[in-house]
Amino acid sequence: MGAREFRDGAQDGLEALEPLDPENIGSFDELLTAMRKTAFGGRRLGEAFEVLWAMIDDPDCSVVMTLSGAMTIAKMGKIVSTMIDHGMVQCVVSTGALIAHGLSESVGKTHYRHHPSMTDEELFKKGYNRVYDTLEMESNLNYVEHVVAQTMKRIDQDRPLSSEVLTHELGKTLAEEFDGAGILKSAYVKKVPVYIPAFTDSEMGLDVGTWAMGRVVDRARVQTKGGSDLDILNAINKSCPSFNPYQDLNSYTTHITSAKRLGIFTIGGGVPRNWSQQVGPYIEISNMRLGLNVRPPRFQYGVRICPEPDYWGGLSGCTYQEGISWGKFVPPDEGGRFAEVLSDATVVWPLLMVGLLERVRAKRAVQEVAR
Repeated sequence: MGAREFRDGAQDGLEALEPLDPENIGSFDELLTAMRKTAFGGRRLGEAFEVLWAMIDDPDCSVVMTLSGAMTIAKMGKIVSTMIDHGMVQCVVSTGALIAHGLSESVGKTHYRHHPSMTDEELFKKGYNRVYDTLEMESNLNYVEHVVAQTMKRIDQDRPLSSEVLTHELGKTLAEEFDGAGILKSAYVKKVPVYIPAFTDSEMGLDVGTWAMGRVVDRARVQTKGGSDLDILNAINKSCPSFNPYQDLNSYTTHITSAKRLGIFTIGGGVPRNWSQQVGPYIEISNMRLGLNVRPPRFQYGVRICPEPDYWGGLSGCTYQEGISWGKFVPPDEGGRFAEVLSDATVVWPLLMVGLLERVRAKRAVQEVAR
């Protein structure tokens, strides 16, 4: 090895870091901007703030927000609806449970803090469903079922259903009959589609299923002629809603392929994240197998908040860099901008949201002065 050089980082064009000075910070925007010049998790969060701002401030960018985890039980629901209200996202892909628990909140129901002195056996007997340190009342979910059933009665029974159709109609019910804020209400008002790829993995999915079976239960009792309740259940199980998940896939594909640029903001991982990213491969294999020549869409911006690291090998930990190999993302050397924060979303998401709102308000104030 030759003699070492003692170069200054500036000679190689490296970016200098700066001490985070709390005396010079007066807002969340300033805090997050300063954190980008620090290190470790703080730098990741600061970079995520800048990329997230870039995608929502890009007028040609359509932003997809994917949601998983118990974010609405964790009281993050108003962050979601606020992002929709302010035009920060143009499409939502979520787990069904997250939307169902958000519905509970939207219709005026309450979640409670779990007291560790209460055992899970006691919680079950009292009708309390525990999610880590928080409780969802079973009575809340029963009331949500009434809202779902009320909505189903209004829908044309011959109309093929999909999660997009159902969430739109539920949003309409909330907008017309309930005063509180809500994810589906905001989505309905702002015309933002909401997709739930694993719809039956949710309280809403069970509600729609039991609603369909309820329409034929009396007839099944007559047909089974005194049979057991299990016989009746087996008979009514054959009555299913006219639900076609490919309506969701193709509707989402149309939404994505019509955008000039794409951004994705992901909380957690799982089915919503992977489902939302598969349009690029979907178009690519369609071109190959069907003789088409459609440009596969790829995400140019991406921000993910998830505590799962990639070395566990789970889909939730898949990095954006890895996703480039699947044709899902624009490589950084072609303009792709991505940031990943390995943290609990309930800790960092509120910070990002308040910082974004500060920038939005500041930008609007400048535009008002310019007029």
